[in-house]
Amino acid sequence: METDFQKFLDELRARISVADVVGAKVKLVRKGREYMGLCPFHNEKTPSFTVNEAKGFYHCFGCGAHGDIIKFEMEANGLPFMDAVTKLANKAGLQVPQIHKENPEEVQKRSSWYEIVDMAAAYFEKNLRLTAGREAMAYLAQRGFDENIIRKFRLGYAPDNNGLRSWLASKNVSENDMIELGLAVLSEKNGKLYDFFRNRVIIPIMDKRGRVIAFGGRVMGDGQPKYLNSPDTPIFNKRRVLYNLNYARDKAFEKRRIVVCEGYMDVIAQAKYGFDYAVAPLGTALTEEQITEAWKICPEPTLCFDGDSAGVRAAIRSVDRALPILKAGYSLRYVFLPDGMDPDEFLKSNGADAYEQALTTTVPLADLLWRKTVEAVAADTPEQKAMFEKTLLEEVAKITDEKVRGYYLQDMKNRIFERFRRMPRKGQNEKNEVYRQRTDNAGHSPSRRGGNRSALRPQPVKITLDELVAKFIVAAMFCYPCLIEEYEEKTAMFDIGDVQLKWLLDKMTEIYHRDEPADSDTLYAALKNEDAAEHIDRLWEVKMLRQQNPDLRKLRRDIDNKILEMQLRQLENEIKECLREIETAESFSDDTYRRYQMLKKERETLLRADSFL
Repeated sequence: METDFQKFLDELRARISVADVVGAKVKLVRKGREYMGLCPFHNEKTPSFTVNEAKGFYHCFGCGAHGDIIKFEMEANGLPFMDAVTKLANKAGLQVPQIHKENPEEVQKRSSWYEIVDMAAAYFEKNLRLTAGREAMAYLAQRGFDENIIRKFRLGYAPDNNGLRSWLASKNVSENDMIELGLAVLSEKNGKLYDFFRNRVIIPIMDKRGRVIAFGGRVMGDGQPKYLNSPDTPIFNKRRVLYNLNYARDKAFEKRRIVVCEGYMDVIAQAKYGFDYAVAPLGTALTEEQITEAWKICPEPTLCFDGDSAGVRAAIRSVDRALPILKAGYSLRYVFLPDGMDPDEFLKSNGADAYEQALTTTVPLADLLWRKTVEAVAADTPEQKAMFEKTLLEEVAKITDEKVRGYYLQDMKNRIFERFRRMPRKGQNEKNEVYRQRTDNAGHSPSRRGGNRSALRPQPVKITLDELVAKFIVAAMFCYPCLIEEYEEKTAMFDIGDVQLKWLLDKMTEIYHRDEPADSDTLYAALKNEDAAEHIDRLWEVKMLRQQNPDLRKLRRDIDNKILEMQLRQLENEIKECLREIETAESFSDDTYRRYQMLKKERETLLRADSFL
């Protein structure tokens, strides 16, 4: 198992830019994907010394000097190993752990883990091409993934027969290793060992060196959870890994652009159209470590989100993560796709040229920070204006880099002055309206199942979620925090009339994406720290669910049925509205009739889903 000190060194290398360390001693000039300068280790007049930020090393083609940030500190400044490590740790704000010499047996063990996970990837690949994998192959074909894409990304299929466990056992892989690597799990009911992934399309997750370290599994129907990722293991930490970085790195350098989207299916879909520089986090909100990884490739990564409410919330969370680590020259830019589309849907509907245009029409982080505050805080009265300014400046105060914080402070104060004391700048209203159209899809995007309805009819008014239903769903999310991410987007389709309940749901969602609590006790402790636990205590539905201890699959079905009932109620109201317009008006538009037909088809689709549930 990897030692704590080795993990610390990896963290140190991830936190500190090699260009920053070398640049303190060598004048560097950017040349394409690398930096160049005069070698500090031998006399030269023509630069032959290079620094590769993405790969984290320096190299001199003149004298052969080569190494990482630690070796540079040792060689350039004549420091012993631990002195160099301590100096860099102080720079990064890290504490050096106590050293334990790594056992050679542990090194060998870690190597064998990579081999085992690669064996699992080969097993999944093979099963995709067997009879059992026909449905999975058909699903990939329906997504437009051809043989080249399947081979490149090593896509596979996990059968529903615990075959991986048996196959690995035949290769003398121990059950402990299967469990530790997230390939198998012990049943709490009968103590038997089962495959972690069953009846799912499999997407291998690779590290920067191209080694398989984990897997993602995608259901082919309407099952839940839609996506399932490997748990953290000795060789996989989902907070640090960006999916597809092994392939995207070189192309991103070439294009001077890296696109961070919401999921690995979005990444694979973009590769079909030649956008080979996309990456994605793995089942979590974008983390500080992942932002730092992206910065090694491009100083301003483009974050591409669906234009629905969940996409906007994900963008806001990334702002919160990025603010404390912003530094001179490094930030984020945002793209919001229209009509709640993801990149795959957008590319299929509009083509590669339109997607390229969308990627060039970005929103800077500062604009999103401003927008976040504008939407969150009313500013009509003097007191509200004071609170608006206080809230915004508190956000700016999270920036730890003094120079960047100073410029943000100046920029936000200018915006406050223009908003409250002057007429808007020329063109600012138009700019705000364009941006509003990009981001105001939140809560108004059509159902994925219903397609793009917005082009044919007005956006439906949100209906208020029945209070009992809302309380049941919030209680279920509290008892099983994994449900928060699964149902976050669905619940955003409705209004929750109970203000305190809505606040509690938002607070639970915020905590989940920040801390990822594994169980209700952990979530309760976090709510208690934020003076929100008393709201949970008032929900008798929580006590009821805890007493019943329902099966998670049954709980998902109950929530799905309740949400489906609300959706059907909303559709029935809209259908009646169309019929009234058709029956009472002397003449009605073709759009009204098309809207009526579309609503009926969507109702039929939901009714089929209802019978399936």
